[in-house]
Amino acid sequence: MGEQMSSSEEYREYVLELLSGLEEVSYRKMMGEYVLYYRSKVVGGIYDDRFLLKVTPASERLLPDAPRTIPYEGAKEMLLVEVEDRDALRDIVDAMWEEVPAPKKRK
Repeated sequence: MGEQMSSSEEYREYVLELLSGLEEVSYRKMMGEYVLYYRSKVVGGIYDDRFLLKVTPASERLLPDAPRTIPYEGAKEMLLVEVEDRDALRDIVDAMWEEVPAPKKRK
């Protein structure tokens, strides 16, 4: 495998700016990449400076042309976001929220 790149803070800020239409967007840094949360559910992430969203019925419907990619070895396929329209992204992530699993409760 090639060297794992990691994502830049500049790119993270750019993605957060794209998602600025949404309340309660947060991220967690993991191994040089960023996991993206919306209202405490994981909706996507930033991997190698690529903005990826989980594949759900809503994201497939609203991003029909998005290329599919594997964020890292062993991961599920995700959709590569190439849209820069804040309103569209807000609607997509909002629609996905119902479809992504709730966080597991820590015992």
